Amino acid sequence: MNCLQNLLKEPPIVGSRSMRRPSPLNLAMVRGGSRRSNTVKTMQPPGASTSGAESSALELGTEKSQVYSTNMTQAMGAALTYRHELGMNYNFIRPDLIVGSCLQVLIANFSRQKIASYLCLIICIHVQSPVDVDKLRKIGVKTIFCLQQDSDLEYFGVNIRAIQDYCLQFKDIEHCRAEIRDFDAFDLRLRLPAVVSKLHKLVNCNGGVTYIHCTAGLGRAPAVALSYMFWILGYSLNEGHQLLQSKRACFPKLEAIKLATADILTGLSKNTITLKWEDATSSSVEISGLDIGWGQKIPLTYDKEKGAWFLEKELPEGRYEYKYVVDGRWLCNEHENITKPNADGHVNNYVQVSRDGTSDEEKELRERLTGPNPDLTDEERLMIREYLEQYVEAEH
Repeated sequence: MNCLQNLLKEPPIVGSRSMRRPSPLNLAMVRGGSRRSNTVKTMQPPGASTSGAESSALELGTEKSQVYSTNMTQAMGAALTYRHELGMNYNFIRPDLIVGSCLQVLIANFSRQKIASYLCLIICIHVQSPVDVDKLRKIGVKTIFCLQQDSDLEYFGVNIRAIQDYCLQFKDIEHCRAEIRDFDAFDLRLRLPAVVSKLHKLVNCNGGVTYIHCTAGLGRAPAVALSYMFWILGYSLNEGHQLLQSKRACFPKLEAIKLATADILTGLSKNTITLKWEDATSSSVEISGLDIGWGQKIPLTYDKEKGAWFLEKELPEGRYEYKYVVDGRWLCNEHENITKPNADGHVNNYVQVSRDGTSDEEKELRERLTGPNPDLTDEERLMIREYLEQYVEAEH
């Protein structure tokens, strides 16, 4: 039994758009490997020389890229590098599908004197260049599909309006946005049905080549492309993942795609968990992770009678990692499940959430879809396609 109709009435929850987080990096290249990548470098007018102001701007961009890469590596659990200052970077996954980084900007041809006085303006706003849009038009791109949030754009000073306005000058290319929170597997899971639904409709309408991008093109964009390949184009998840990896070094969250697939076919059900930290001496206890990502924290409530801190929270079924933040210190609770050490030796607590009253048929289906080699039957893929075609995202 499936719950497609019920899920259609409950569009995925969109996380807060106001949260400030490190933003888009241009994948100038994930170093290593034999994959070839197309990079459109930030251009300089002929005969122009690099001034101290321009060098300072470049250094600032490099520093932002380094911070972003560090945050991305920690959040994604894989060593990933993005160099925004080196320009747009992309790879063809299929002849009609490209995954890449965000479109870039071109610093205007100011004189040295003007650069000095306008440096802050250039760094914060940038003058948007049509170079990247023109480059994509030349290789047959009909749809630019942007997954970035406003906070991502602000971090690198990308003027998205300039890109959109430039695209509007042409009838052969369309720029669309479908936001997903960066470094957040839970938001990715909840947003995938709405995002892939929008992508599927755009591809059917515009045809040609589709360019899917987030900031670095290493997490969100590959995940959306892989979900589209899995749900619409007929690939098994592992087959699509192998093809993706053969074309571009990236790290899509497979668990989020598996859970989103199961949510569509069995319904998105929730259950309540209770977490407990026993300590009467602490002044504050919070939790990070779970469904809010590692950039936010939820406070626990202190119970004087029990001498412990508690959190009750409703979560969709799935596996969630988290950590306690006790008086500012990040700690694991030894009385709750703990993960195995990752490559850096770090461990987290985790909880497995199951739904109540699950039928054997639904349990078997979810286990298959979230297992090591999930594939869809023709009937299941048809059901997902029909669901995506009917999906209408709620106004926010």
